[in-house]
Amino acid sequence: MTKTDVIIIGAGASGLMCALEAGKRGRRVLVIDHANKAGKKILMSGGGRCNFTNLTVEPDNFISNNSHFCKSALSRFNQWDFLALVERHHINFHEREHGQLFCNDSAKDILTMLLAECVAVNVSVQLDTRIASIKTCADGFTLETNQGVLTCASLVVATGGLSIPKMGATPFGYQIAQQFGIAIVPTRAGLVPLTLQPEDKEKFSPLSGIAVPCTISNHRESFTEALLFTHRGLSGPVALQMSSYWFAGEDLELNFLPQLDLVDTLKEKRRDKVKSTLKTVLDSYLPKRLISCLLPEELLSCTLPDLSDRQIQLVAQQLQQWQIKPNATEGYRTAEVTLGGVDCDALSSKTMASKQVPGLYFIGEVVDVSGWLGGYNFQWAWSSAWCAGQYV
Repeated sequence: MTKTDVIIIGAGASGLMCALEAGKRGRRVLVIDHANKAGKKILMSGGGRCNFTNLTVEPDNFISNNSHFCKSALSRFNQWDFLALVERHHINFHEREHGQLFCNDSAKDILTMLLAECVAVNVSVQLDTRIASIKTCADGFTLETNQGVLTCASLVVATGGLSIPKMGATPFGYQIAQQFGIAIVPTRAGLVPLTLQPEDKEKFSPLSGIAVPCTISNHRESFTEALLFTHRGLSGPVALQMSSYWFAGEDLELNFLPQLDLVDTLKEKRRDKVKSTLKTVLDSYLPKRLISCLLPEELLSCTLPDLSDRQIQLVAQQLQQWQIKPNATEGYRTAEVTLGGVDCDALSSKTMASKQVPGLYFIGEVVDVSGWLGGYNFQWAWSSAWCAGQYV
């Protein structure tokens, strides 16, 4: 039997961050994981460059049934705190659009940093460890595993969500919560491409590979970023962002010219007696294939002086208020995050501890806090883990 102060289940971003913080306090920490390598999702994130945080992090960048829960953790360990750690390890990074920060070289730099910090405070990491059972005992918790019996005073669940099962994602964290009577907010895939209805998929399949700036909206949220048409549906940053706010059966509105008042532009050209066809004019703003898919050829072949006000309104409606009802999302297979999870109302926002099970903590993606695309989910991992690390 191995006895220790803290066992952390999950050797990912939040698990390693919590471990190094607890280790700094002199706690004996063991991190266990069923995988054969620590930090697999860190290594694949950001196209292998790891979008590790964002320069602008606000509670509004997160989705949760309890919108106030994330505020404490994000304020007590913020993006600047994590950035200081990155700079202390001399990791070169750069800023991309919308304040996203990426490693210059490799996501491996972030994982190497976390593991080095763990080694410095005597944290042990044990991989290929599968848990058969978890029970409470007089001193805390007893875990029966394929590598023997483990006991600890504090148990931290940092198992992540259901996204990208090929990387080892499982529902184990939710099962632990349910074992101890802790509520789970229903989960679904977030930051994930949208698929189209069969008829729309057939109609728009010729657009596969086209990327355009676009605003996607529903009555809850609106995002403006790049949209990518795929052979399955809609992807790119704007579709991924919107997927977290979309529910099956809902329509979405797409504006392919978000920076332009198309009605005024076309009327002005008509007043100036521009004799070009509508197709020629629109070609200067949008890809030809997209225009041809959205507007009938007889309208596109009209010259601007021949267009009526009603036709101009129709053109603007099709290009700036296009309504489409996605069929579904691509699901957890390609999702970057899992929405829902362990109910925040069952946890302390200060410590991430269960309110009903002494010594039990939940951090990172397993909790019902999900961030936008752009480094926000990593920041939640760092912040929630840091908080738990001060108390386990």
